[in-house]
Amino acid sequence: MTRARALGKGVLAASVFLMGSAEATIIELKFPAGGEARYAQSIAPGKFLEVCGKLLKDQRVTWSFKADGKTDFNVHYHVGKEVVFPEKADGIASAQGELRVALDQDYCWMWSNKAASAVAVEAVLQRQ
Repeated sequence: MTRARALGKGVLAASVFLMGSAEATIIELKFPAGGEARYAQSIAPGKFLEVCGKLLKDQRVTWSFKADGKTDFNVHYHVGKEVVFPEKADGIASAQGELRVALDQDYCWMWSNKAASAVAVEAVLQRQ
């Protein structure tokens, strides 16, 4: 189930850029006209960051992130009380991948900080 890979070089210019400091934050995923969304956020110790939005079956989203510390990362969606994880990895500071949307659903990219200090995360999601 884990397909996280090391973050590659070369990140496109930002279409959307959010920055701040947060404890537990949920951000709505919005793709601007160019299809690229970019997020930067500091996650307090013991808290999380989620970027969530509605995606349609057969869409593809390429994604990458890097953090200045280790995070528990996943891409998930809910079916009733069940949580489905197309991607999941613990204790990583960077990864990249592609989500092929299986069904119309709200999908979330989530980072959890289990460290004793804040972790800064930068993420890029590109709708194909």
